[in-house]
Amino acid sequence: MNNGYIIQVKGVHKTYDTGKVKVHALRGMDLDIKRGEMVAVMGPSGCGKTTLLNCLSGLDEIDEGEIIINGKHIPKMSDKQRTKLRADEMGFVFQSYNLLPVLSVVENIELPLLVSGIRQNDARKQATAALELVSLADERDKRPAELSGGQQQRVAVARALVNEPAIVWGDEPTGNLDSEKAMEIMKVLRRLNKEKGQTFVLVTHSAEVGDLTDRIIRMRDGVIESDKKNGHKVKTA
Repeated sequence: MNNGYIIQVKGVHKTYDTGKVKVHALRGMDLDIKRGEMVAVMGPSGCGKTTLLNCLSGLDEIDEGEIIINGKHIPKMSDKQRTKLRADEMGFVFQSYNLLPVLSVVENIELPLLVSGIRQNDARKQATAALELVSLADERDKRPAELSGGQQQRVAVARALVNEPAIVWGDEPTGNLDSEKAMEIMKVLRRLNKEKGQTFVLVTHSAEVGDLTDRIIRMRDGVIESDKKNGHKVKTA
């Protein structure tokens, strides 16, 4: 399987067993996403959106099926191999910014590089370049608490992009922002998607966020209910 697809999912099932009840979070999921696409995954709470994201990124195991990410068979990999894959080829943006308050902006961004074994000087250069991508180079020495919510999410975006990942996963990346700040973040993501050719998969409740993507996948009860492409052009300036 490939045909230009960076994400390929076939017959994926995922069940959570609490001991009292079994929750069928994914029910035979099939999905293909092309390299460079920006995709929104939408649907009501509890429909399996975040479970899908966790399974695709190797954060969670599946019960059966096949997941191929950038040519690699995720279910066949060890925990250590999946951890390395996430560090090398994936970026993550969450609803909560997950920034360390005791570190400066640039230190927050370079941290995943240092953990991966990259030298301090090289990590600082990459972190500074990532800050420039999100137009926050002047704020590099500030602490997160000194920034607005929109600026903190830009820092989180820079951290997700610092290792130049092939895929960026977003779980409600604009969920803590007002509509104006949410659109600012989406325009940043959209611009980077176009400039870098990276694939973005964004779980969101926001119709406005969905409208700024190439494609909207709607889920319900662990299956894909609809899968439609957006036909309009998006301004990223």
